[in-house]
Amino acid sequence: MSGSPPPTGGFVRRVGLFQATAINMSQMCGIGPFVTIPLMVAAFGGPQAVVGFLAGAVLALADGLIWAEMGASMPGSGGSYVYLRQAFQYRTGRLMPFLFVWTAMLFIPLIMSTGVVGFVQYLGYLAPGMGETTGDLVGLGIVALVVLLLWRGIEHIARITAVMWAVMITSVLLVILAAATDFSPDLAFTYPAHAFELTSNHFWTGFAAGLTIGIYDYLGYNTTAYMGAEIKDPGRTLPRSIVFSILGIMAIYLLLQIGTLGVIDWHRMTDPGDIASTSVASAVLEKTWGKGAADTVTVLILITAFASVFTGLLGGSRVPYDAARERVFFRPYARLHPRHRFPMLGLATMGVITAIGFLIGRHTDLATLIQLLTTVMVIVQALAQILALTVLRKRQPALRRPYRMWLYPVPSIVALVGWLTIYGYADKNSPGRHPIEWSLAWVALGCVAFVLWARFEKVWPFGPKEITEEYLAPRTPDAEPAGA
Repeated sequence: MSGSPPPTGGFVRRVGLFQATAINMSQMCGIGPFVTIPLMVAAFGGPQAVVGFLAGAVLALADGLIWAEMGASMPGSGGSYVYLRQAFQYRTGRLMPFLFVWTAMLFIPLIMSTGVVGFVQYLGYLAPGMGETTGDLVGLGIVALVVLLLWRGIEHIARITAVMWAVMITSVLLVILAAATDFSPDLAFTYPAHAFELTSNHFWTGFAAGLTIGIYDYLGYNTTAYMGAEIKDPGRTLPRSIVFSILGIMAIYLLLQIGTLGVIDWHRMTDPGDIASTSVASAVLEKTWGKGAADTVTVLILITAFASVFTGLLGGSRVPYDAARERVFFRPYARLHPRHRFPMLGLATMGVITAIGFLIGRHTDLATLIQLLTTVMVIVQALAQILALTVLRKRQPALRRPYRMWLYPVPSIVALVGWLTIYGYADKNSPGRHPIEWSLAWVALGCVAFVLWARFEKVWPFGPKEITEEYLAPRTPDAEPAGA
């Protein structure tokens, strides 16, 4: 056990608060709200869909405070991998961190693939004659370009991200401003009968579907936690970047959702044949400022979509690195690029899975992809991490915590209820697709892979447990044992 933070394995701390917040916000916003506003309206059946974005913000903030405490206390590369490894090593050895990396290798690139689907969707507004094959090739080309740009040092990536963040903010603000110039309160605030009837089954089914879409739109508030080994002053920077990005994106989403509903009749958003159902932001610009302005802002939206995929793969590719370096995942993932010091195999693998997920989303539908990625993520990351926070407070009370969760344990309870709601309603919201069954099958396959891997590595349950409390300060002679 060491009295100083563990070695970062070659990473350099060069990302400050502004860049960290920009990375989170670029990943959070991206193409998400531009393609999910119609999905949210369809889920709720009217302009009351704004409730979904509010509910998503509450869940994101509650869950974000969990990330904030653990990220500030254990600022290593890999995010949840580090937290689950520290919390569950006492009883199940390396099982939980292995399962997290196993599932993260699927759900992180699936999230990125939805961004590529959205990119091609909005590109269809500029090129309405684009065929299905052309769209597929464009999407695969975007994935290849992202991987190529990430094949370099973090200091260059931080500068690129700041520029993309500025483009993202510009595109969103232009849509909000355009909506404000032709805003109709009657369109935005005229609700169907019984829209808020809390005793109705229809409302709660819509709410669960809307919460799923809402949290998908906020995903990315934890991106910098995966990059803890590259963040300056992580004890202060990580919590602030998480909270600032959630609050900033919440304000943007509410203005965007309400503004859009005040320009475009919500019925158009639920009509598959209407451009408002696939490119709602472009429809707003076309109606308010004309086709030329719509084309210009659509280009900015495409850059925004690209930025979200870029920052997502940037953070996600770091996940398997730390696990492999500490022999908790397949060893080849521990290799860094000899010059630029980034995890090569993690980036390449997630790039391939992103491409596959894009093709799945293109040839099924976006809602199916969102349901699959959220159910896979809930079990091993969301729920396990809520438990990990409590376990670590008990097992490692001496852990240095530059930030402690406000109002503990209330945010943990809110996050638990939110994630269980999403998971419990997954099959009901996706008839015939069985996302719960698919998620359980993937976790079960991960357990089989762990047993085989553990047998090969001769670790628990085929060897002794290895307790490594490397983030704890040195014990004094009078201190209580950290694992007591």
